[in-house]
Amino acid sequence: MSRSLDAHDRLQQLETIIGTPAEHLGLPELLAETLRRLRDVMQVDTATVLRYQANGRHLVATAAAGIEEEVHQGVRVPVGSGFAGRVALERAPVILDHVDETTVVNSLLWERGLHSMLGVPMMAGNELVGVLHVGSVTRRQFGESEVATMQLLADRLAMVIQVEALEENRTATMALQRSLLPSSLPEVPGLAFGARYVPGAETGLGGDWYDLFTLPGDRLGVVMGDVSGHGLDAAVIMGRLRSALRAYALDCESPAEVLAKLDRKANHFEHGAMATVAYGIIGPGRDSLTLSLAGHLPPVLALPGEPARLADAPPDPPIGLTIGTPERRTTVIDLPVDGVLVLYTDGLVERRDRPVDVGMQQLAEAVRTGDPERVCAQVMAKMIGNRPAQDDVALLAIRRRTVPAGS
Repeated sequence: MSRSLDAHDRLQQLETIIGTPAEHLGLPELLAETLRRLRDVMQVDTATVLRYQANGRHLVATAAAGIEEEVHQGVRVPVGSGFAGRVALERAPVILDHVDETTVVNSLLWERGLHSMLGVPMMAGNELVGVLHVGSVTRRQFGESEVATMQLLADRLAMVIQVEALEENRTATMALQRSLLPSSLPEVPGLAFGARYVPGAETGLGGDWYDLFTLPGDRLGVVMGDVSGHGLDAAVIMGRLRSALRAYALDCESPAEVLAKLDRKANHFEHGAMATVAYGIIGPGRDSLTLSLAGHLPPVLALPGEPARLADAPPDPPIGLTIGTPERRTTVIDLPVDGVLVLYTDGLVERRDRPVDVGMQQLAEAVRTGDPERVCAQVMAKMIGNRPAQDDVALLAIRRRTVPAGS
């Protein structure tokens, strides 16, 4: 009976701490209010949430009641160091009855005169979200019931933070994608364009991108790329690769040389990242595309009166996959008047029920000459249809047209 009463009491304490009004607050306000209530219910002097930053393996003070300076000063604790770091490393509750520089990393804790502390990991399933800890300036012993209450609260907050983090990630990724993809296709004499970008229904936004930009000498740079992975991290890497490629394109005449520099940059600064990239240059005559492929799928070329076909362009290693300087090649693809060239990412041609080589052949059958926007619409109808894309899809169609006299 006693254990049942303890469980009932813990649930009552939890409801008192969480409270109905707090549910309607934003995350920062919710955490601050929850920590204030936690202090009152557990009769402690401080309460703090530190969120886990996986990329640096450290904890960052996110919300606090009692020692708000922890948040204001951006307190960081490496995983495995001190009190909170030990909680994160062991993923188990830790109780301290002695607080000084030998037991905690954050000097604010012993400077405030804390004597006793209790910390618990904040877990969402098997994933560490952070650490929740409380402290008292008077000596006290934290019992099993208090540990259990803290753990229940930590797990509840971990789920709230995780949901909020996923939404923040998606919102930031969408904003970044919108800022990096061309807001409108350029007006280029002798060329017409059509494009599509659709996020994957299962994977969400990722690192697919296309780009068109003018170069000195009346040339046009054409890019189609796909960073491995999804979410904000992939989109951020995509943005950095996109900017670097544009910079290299201004200094290098050869697409192969541009991709070689991009590969070197990725291997040095983007350790572990991998991307496939197709980069080509259309010259001032608009009659050909000089193309280099870094692990990317070949474009489809449609000529008037002929079936569309995959361009004969050999792929070289992807960006970021190899160490050293692999040989990178270029291929010249002729663009006759009214010819259409289609570049794409693998989300368009690869599905669980359709191998990539089958999808590429189906894509070639779907491409026809004509207005590029109409070509994109026909391709999406054929390849995607009424089923959502499993992975990101980026699509770019380029048509060569006759330049009016006097242009």
